[in-house]
Amino acid sequence: MPPTMFSLTTSPIIPSDLLSTIPESCGGVVTFEGRVRNHHQGREVLKLEYSAHPVLAESEGEQVMVDALARFPEVTLARAVHRHGTHNLGDIAVLVIVASSHRAEAFEACRWIIDEIKHRVPIWKNEFYRDGTSEWTGCEGCRHAH
Repeated sequence: MPPTMFSLTTSPIIPSDLLSTIPESCGGVVTFEGRVRNHHQGREVLKLEYSAHPVLAESEGEQVMVDALARFPEVTLARAVHRHGTHNLGDIAVLVIVASSHRAEAFEACRWIIDEIKHRVPIWKNEFYRDGTSEWTGCEGCRHAH
């Protein structure tokens, strides 16, 4: 098992950096790019700011990846990186890469990983809207508008 399968970064995510680590034995490679979009629930979004508890986020993110490898034994490689800090429209905020001998398990594992990251990892999203307000989303305990 690689030393780190999940990481946080403030730098732009470059998919080719992670894709270059895929072994030749893998015939199925699935990637998920979560990008900053210009809308959320009918509101126009200008930018996002992700906050994280780095130690807990990296620890829980790594556990998600360990759990994924246990749950999907055909997966040869699983990596995820999530940005924190301020991000503009179109930026990649999270990248998940899963590789296995065949595509079916790679697709299933990739979806499971991103769902678990969003559910378990302490990373919070603040959306900034065109009307000058902002709101924490996907974070029931910290939701408030400005």
